Amino acid sequence: MPERLGGSVLAHGPLRPIELATGAVLGGATVGLVTVGSLVPFAAALQLVAAVPIGLLAHRHRLRAVFTATVAGTLVTFVAAGLAPAINLVGVAVIGGIIGIVKRRRGGLLAVLGLSSLAGLVFAVFSVGMLLVLSGTRHLLFDNIRNSAKGLQNLAARQALLEPLGRHIAGYTEAVLHWWWAWIGGGIIAGMLVSGIVSWFVLGSVLDRLAWLPGRDDLLDAPADDRPVAPLPITLRQVAFRYPEAHTDALSGIDLTVQVGEFVAIVGHNGSGKSTLTRILAGRPPTGGTVTRPGSAGLGVTGGTAMVLQRPESQTLGVLVEDDVVWGLPTELAAQVDIDGLLGEVGLTGMGRRETATLSGGQQQRLAVAAALARKPTLLLADEATSMIDPEGRRDLVALLAELPRRHSMAVVLVTHHEADAAAADRVVHLERGRSVDHLPAWPRPVRDRRQRPMGDTVLELRDVRHTYNHGTPWETPALHGIDLSVRRGEALLIVGGNGSGKSTLAWIMAGLTVPSGGCCELREFTGARPSHKRIGAVQLAFQHSRLQLQRQTVGGEIEDWGGRGTAAVARALDAVGLDRALASRSIESLSGGQAKRVVLAAIVASRPAVVVLDEPLAGLDPKGRAGVVELLARLRDSGLTLIVISHDVADMAVVCDRIVHLRDGHLLDNDAAATHSAAAAAHDFTGGLR
Repeated sequence: MPERLGGSVLAHGPLRPIELATGAVLGGATVGLVTVGSLVPFAAALQLVAAVPIGLLAHRHRLRAVFTATVAGTLVTFVAAGLAPAINLVGVAVIGGIIGIVKRRRGGLLAVLGLSSLAGLVFAVFSVGMLLVLSGTRHLLFDNIRNSAKGLQNLAARQALLEPLGRHIAGYTEAVLHWWWAWIGGGIIAGMLVSGIVSWFVLGSVLDRLAWLPGRDDLLDAPADDRPVAPLPITLRQVAFRYPEAHTDALSGIDLTVQVGEFVAIVGHNGSGKSTLTRILAGRPPTGGTVTRPGSAGLGVTGGTAMVLQRPESQTLGVLVEDDVVWGLPTELAAQVDIDGLLGEVGLTGMGRRETATLSGGQQQRLAVAAALARKPTLLLADEATSMIDPEGRRDLVALLAELPRRHSMAVVLVTHHEADAAAADRVVHLERGRSVDHLPAWPRPVRDRRQRPMGDTVLELRDVRHTYNHGTPWETPALHGIDLSVRRGEALLIVGGNGSGKSTLAWIMAGLTVPSGGCCELREFTGARPSHKRIGAVQLAFQHSRLQLQRQTVGGEIEDWGGRGTAAVARALDAVGLDRALASRSIESLSGGQAKRVVLAAIVASRPAVVVLDEPLAGLDPKGRAGVVELLARLRDSGLTLIVISHDVADMAVVCDRIVHLRDGHLLDNDAAATHSAAAAAHDFTGGLR
């Protein structure tokens, strides 16, 4: 019978990509911990936690994944650090594997004792057998032990009181060497038993704490399809889908046909079923209705289905642009790819030797499209690929996607919550609560509050702030140039700019998480002015991707961890951001994108910072979610909190901000240029929203 893990079936057969990727990451972490712990003085304690990555791997995946990671890690450790650390890694992996497997199978201490004894017996037989075979090595080892014992005996003989101790050491040494096989074998078995017991309570507690984290993404799970790769044309008839343990369908009654040469847009708000529909198009079978196509979906296979996802940095694997285009392709296929031609087609001409880390968000999405085209897909699925980039980049990316079906024998399906993105589509499918509808409800924009609110003195000041990444290396990249900016207490400041303009770098410098290469960023408090990097926590930063900041299991635990001590403090923080107090017991994993942003803000409010910096607070949200966050920020502004909002959404965020400054290519624009830029951006956003 196949093994069940986390509600899904672990099929027999070769390692799947998710197992290979997880094994590579966790195995690499184990290698690093063991190697550093073995070679660096005073770092031996790292080896105490080295079993955690392998234990987590065994807890989530099959034994063959653990075995593969252990073999690869042992070889790397042997090359990097030598024989002893490599042997140590094997022992660490065995203990981690035992605890992880027992935890996964819901076993107890008796199972750990049994498996540890068996592992100890195997190690003991191997070690004794090697010493029996390598007699020369055995005699050399024994001679060293005898010489050491004799040396201790001679030292002890110099003191009358210690002479008996020296004789006992020499006699004990000879007895141990006479029965060496029993002492070595028994010592190894005893050591494994002790290690197993200690790890059960220590490592087992760590795995219990991590058990709530999602270990697998089942959204793309699909049964094996041995048919030839042929994803199009695809026809969905009355398709429905319900997730395990859900009480309602995520999709219901969907009829859709996609042909070669089409550009289809699927538009809907968050939670409308867009991503679920995308995954059915990618090959996951529905729970109701029928999906017909001439062959298999071939997800990730040449000539099959390719996906471009929401977060461009999560798809970028190569260090250089040209490496990323062919990443994962077999050598013979990679050699046939016209990399320069593909980069030219997606608007990245001449960037093959650029580092992927230096690309803007829009450029990274273009690179993801180039990497998808390298596989010559018949069906390209762009799932919210435009949601994390600025309006200009979004327009360019949509234009690129619209042209692809005209240049290649393929179809493109764009999933988005921006109605304007669908203007170039041949056909638009509107989704609302899992069903196809004629149109989506419109959400009114907030009205500008023109009340004049009192502001205090300067609380944050930047003087000639400059920053260069990889400074002094051939890869240095300037990000900011001579930024001068003052923020007053109680002010709501909006900093706007396109992808790659330096907004996020500026946000991290303000929060003290990055020290500028030049100039200074000072936080002025009642006790005096200090650089922001020496007052970390006084300026809180809300990340663009809120989920990266949520580290605890529950909402209440997260808020308490930030400083909201006690139930009453958690309740007040939830009230401040407009969330139901009942959410305090909810799992972080069950939150929507908008809820996650509000929980981060609730935690920040609980920490009572002097200034809050929000990096792209509207990114990835649908119109309803955006309106909700704008309303929340207005409420926080009115409470007297100092807000610095970094965004490219001028029209939405201007309604809550007192002042707007514009950042372009690392420079602050002067007032005239900024006014022209702001008017043009706002006008385009307004007209785009009407289409």
